[in-house]
Amino acid sequence: MPSPSLPAAPLLLLTAFLSACGGGGEAGGEPVFEPLFDGKSLDGWHVDVPGADDNPDLPPTFVVRGGLLMSLGTPQGHLITDRAYRDYRLEVEYRWTGEPGNCGVLVHCSEPRRLYGMFPQSIECQMHHSNAGDFWCIGENIETVDMETRRGPDPEEWGVEEGKRRRILNLTDGSEVPPGEWNTMVIECRFESVDIWVNGDLVNQGVNCTASSGQIALQAEGAEAEFRRVDLFKL
Repeated sequence: MPSPSLPAAPLLLLTAFLSACGGGGEAGGEPVFEPLFDGKSLDGWHVDVPGADDNPDLPPTFVVRGGLLMSLGTPQGHLITDRAYRDYRLEVEYRWTGEPGNCGVLVHCSEPRRLYGMFPQSIECQMHHSNAGDFWCIGENIETVDMETRRGPDPEEWGVEEGKRRRILNLTDGSEVPPGEWNTMVIECRFESVDIWVNGDLVNQGVNCTASSGQIALQAEGAEAEFRRVDLFKL
């Protein structure tokens, strides 16, 4: 006896449902590649430098030179994506051009200037030289294993506001290459988790994040850094 066939309309609905359940950003569950930096311009980004509010003639903080995105360190502020993202892997290649110092990649950004009149509400994935991979909680919270060791022994002191213990130490403190060489930082955000790798080492794993989506930002916080790749893969 021939096998019964589904009517055309239900069959189309079933096909669409199965495709939607495939996971990932495209058919087959493969991540969808989206370069956030095109090597030529700052298209898709906007700058937030508080010092420019009253002094529009301040020199630029973020520029493109020789195909590289440069954070000049000062005036301090952030370069923020125009769009918000969720469930992605972000791959960033960066190096220090001179004396290494402080910079960072911020994920799940929302309210601008949430802290100290400059930092957007977010989770910072630290690039600070010798501390790459630390978490800093800026108006959002995240949890890790060994919180008492890595954030401080008294949970009453933990928090996301000024004066609270907002830093969560990374797992390695030895994964960076020498200054002047290229580092690769990979940040994977899935649901309420954020994982960070530096040069292939898993340096932090956070869970129960209080945000699961938002804009992405690059920091200018005193030291000059170059970025040659800022690539996003939708998961």
